[in-house]
Amino acid sequence: MTINDEISIVANKIANEGNKPTVALIKTKLNKKIPLPVIISVLKNWQHEPTFITLPEENHTKIEYKTDNPPIETRSFEKEVHDELTSLKEEVLELKELVKQLLKKQVKK
Repeated sequence: MTINDEISIVANKIANEGNKPTVALIKTKLNKKIPLPVIISVLKNWQHEPTFITLPEENHTKIEYKTDNPPIETRSFEKEVHDELTSLKEEVLELKELVKQLLKKQVKK
């Protein structure tokens, strides 16, 4: 699940309860710490989708071992890499924006 998906799902759940999703409310309901600029950015573009409150079951691959162990379901390697890259790309974009803001502040001084 991407950070954006998690924020959107939380916002939809809040809206489904009849409340207005705010940055503070969303931040308290997230599973992990996410920087405020990311929450703000997603919330600016968020549109209420009442049914988007969970992700569809992710692809799983069965791996059978030739031992007495039962089959194990795991997420596919490609999906894990994709999720990590997506997360890293979002963080890089956020950092680039922060650097731009800092450079603008330095130029003004």
